[in-house]
Amino acid sequence: MELFRKLDGLAEEIQSLEPPVDLWRRFIYCTSLSGPVFGSVDHMKPQDFDKTVSPISVAHFSQYKLMNLLLQRLEKLGFSVCSPSEIEGSIWDRKILMGHECISIHPTNEGLKVGTSYLKEGKMEEREFHCSILVGSDGARSTVRKLVDIDMKGERNLQRLVSVHFLSKDLGQYLLHERPGMLFFIFNPDAIGVLVAHDLDQGEFVLQIPYYSPQQKIEDFSFKDTFNLIQVCEQIILKLVGWKLVDVQVLDIKPWVMHAEVAEKYVSHNNRVILVGDAAHRFPPAGGFGMNTGIQDAHNLAWKISSMLSGIASPSIIQTYEMERRPIAIYNTSLSVENFRAAMSVPAALGLDPAIANSVHRVINSSLCSIFPPSLQKFALEGIFSIGRAQLSELILNENNPLGSLRLSRLKKIFDEGKSLQLQFPAEDLGFCYKEGALVAECGEKRWESEASSVHKRDLRPYIPCAKPGCRLPHMLINALKESSAKASFSTLDLISGDKIEFLLIIAPIKGSYRLARASMMVAKEFDVPLKVCIIWPKGSSDKNVNSSEKELEPWKNFIDVEEAVKPTSKSWWELCQMSSNEVILVRPDEHIAWRTESNGIADDLLELKRVFSLMLGHGKFLL
Repeated sequence: MELFRKLDGLAEEIQSLEPPVDLWRRFIYCTSLSGPVFGSVDHMKPQDFDKTVSPISVAHFSQYKLMNLLLQRLEKLGFSVCSPSEIEGSIWDRKILMGHECISIHPTNEGLKVGTSYLKEGKMEEREFHCSILVGSDGARSTVRKLVDIDMKGERNLQRLVSVHFLSKDLGQYLLHERPGMLFFIFNPDAIGVLVAHDLDQGEFVLQIPYYSPQQKIEDFSFKDTFNLIQVCEQIILKLVGWKLVDVQVLDIKPWVMHAEVAEKYVSHNNRVILVGDAAHRFPPAGGFGMNTGIQDAHNLAWKISSMLSGIASPSIIQTYEMERRPIAIYNTSLSVENFRAAMSVPAALGLDPAIANSVHRVINSSLCSIFPPSLQKFALEGIFSIGRAQLSELILNENNPLGSLRLSRLKKIFDEGKSLQLQFPAEDLGFCYKEGALVAECGEKRWESEASSVHKRDLRPYIPCAKPGCRLPHMLINALKESSAKASFSTLDLISGDKIEFLLIIAPIKGSYRLARASMMVAKEFDVPLKVCIIWPKGSSDKNVNSSEKELEPWKNFIDVEEAVKPTSKSWWELCQMSSNEVILVRPDEHIAWRTESNGIADDLLELKRVFSLMLGHGKFLL
């Protein structure tokens, strides 16, 4: 959402379209949507709305709706969205070609030759493109990844599920008034499933149902006959909802497999083929890591491609994309797996241990049982699972039954101690930090991989802002001084341009930092790198006090004076960043800090700054 603030009001539009937070802040655990509730977890806290650590709050918004908004932004930028039937000629500039699939990739002297196929008037046709860079953002089953022979590493087949996307205004209105929530974990003797409420007001839902192949098949959930398809879905929904819905409209049914994997590498073919998003990493859908990590991938990569194509950076800067983003994906994979396993602790407490279910499934799939016909295997599997679901009977799960009382007590403890599925991870959402890449790492910093490999259980840490190289620039409200003083407060994140490549040097109004800022401007001009200087003054500074910036930075004009818009009890900017006012920080176009130093601790300003810009941009001629 912080990144979307820079995309022509996208964040504001999402906020205007998303459901009110009170309708999705809770996860509810129940026997059915109208039956007894085992417990609920509220995942929002007051500090999530006070905009202290970020200028914007989290959002709950469907991916297909987000994609439509992104396409609208592209059209406003002069792009046109074309279906295969609308495409004529061979001029593809500023066109979004829908319905194309990559089928071949071949290196050429100038770059790449990419083959695609598409359906036109009932026939498959092919088209070739010549490009300098191919970004593979084609999802978890990425064809681009397979064509360049990049393997995935991690845990496979954590769970098989069927996803049923459906509409029911009646169900939405009932839950909106009686039991609002985002996720509904439903456990009863007849069925088990997770209902995702995308929009209660519109009655839009996705139901996730576990299944075990090959005994259970996707064909069990779908038929060529549309009437039968609706019947099957209505039966499943009936078992989970608790009453027959008369307005169910099934939109889609898809099987999918939950994996926790990261690509062995992100960059191939001499920095010309690059993987982003689900093509590069596949997480369990536990914590929102998939989409957020993918969007961060694109944000990290975009400024580097732009810098390379404009001649600011060396082609080797593309390698820093993998250096920075892959360790983050590895870390987030571990965290999402731990969060998924926490979700499994709830059915385990109720007497439905998923580990036992998986063991039963493995036994039935073993060579010992392979002698039995598939129909008998399926009958045995479903019979055993039916016996297992009997643990959810009200005869067992009640306070008067000693076993049921014990299980309900265990479940309450899981909820009270925050050991169930979590929605927010502040330290990871905002506090992720690159340890190497297009930055100047501080001495003694540990590599991210060592931290990621030590993740054995979730640690719901708060986000603590800091200004170490590799971290995101902390948010603080500031006011522009001088002629802009009448404007409302804005975030330090807004100092970074959203529509052009520009680096930012943040300093305090002291002699040594002004000197370093002048040297930075000189070196940036030599490297042809746009640079702006921001001088942060204490709260209450007057326009007269800041006139010195113009003299100190002469002849350079690209600077801005701002003051802290802090409350009397708040920390200063330098205290927030855990640094002294003698220090300066250089911020990249993606809002990550590239360099930090003491302004009075450099022997040769120009030589050090040439080294810094060389390291950031992948140039070798000034490296020492």
